[in-house]
Amino acid sequence: MENEVRFYFSKSKIDDLKKLLISNDELSYCGRFYEKTVQLDHPMKEHSFYSKEVDGRFRIRISKNDEVDKCKVSWKRRVANTSETDINKEEEIEIVINSEEYEDLMFLFYNVLHMKRIESYERYRSVFETEEVEIALDEYPFGIALEIEAKKTCNNPESVIKRWLDKLGLDIKNRYPLSWDDKYTELCREQSIKPLSDVLFDQKMPEVN
Repeated sequence: MENEVRFYFSKSKIDDLKKLLISNDELSYCGRFYEKTVQLDHPMKEHSFYSKEVDGRFRIRISKNDEVDKCKVSWKRRVANTSETDINKEEEIEIVINSEEYEDLMFLFYNVLHMKRIESYERYRSVFETEEVEIALDEYPFGIALEIEAKKTCNNPESVIKRWLDKLGLDIKNRYPLSWDDKYTELCREQSIKPLSDVLFDQKMPEVN
């Protein structure tokens, strides 16, 4: 089970947020990575991951910088009672494979399993961590997200997250409870911009204000 909270900010806040995290002596900086994620759906409509009954995301992600190049396959789904608390509780399963096998993997998904490509997005992710928490600063084409996630080894993940909210001066009432694609779609609707299935830096994007 994954426990996390997420906040969105305008692009103008990126330097302030980086300074806030870098200046915390408890956090170790793990690097900044370019990530490209493709999200797929079940080939049979009655088993769609995007249905309200399932509400899951099946993702294939490339993550790389000058030192790291990896591919991750993951499944993420909001659990039924996640709306009962201020902290997101999600089912998450992930595996890491050799990035050189990415093309063969996608061939299997598309041509053997006949999964459907729904959307993709790119971002830059900076990662900070301690033994109990991982904090990610994500630069999306439409804005900045800060995510605080308690590590699965924690005995009391909610208390860990609340402690780091206090350390960073964040109010849990300002969290965004849904996923990145919900935020993107919401922004497009508010700013009268046609949503795209590929959310990329070189496309016209709405912006978090």
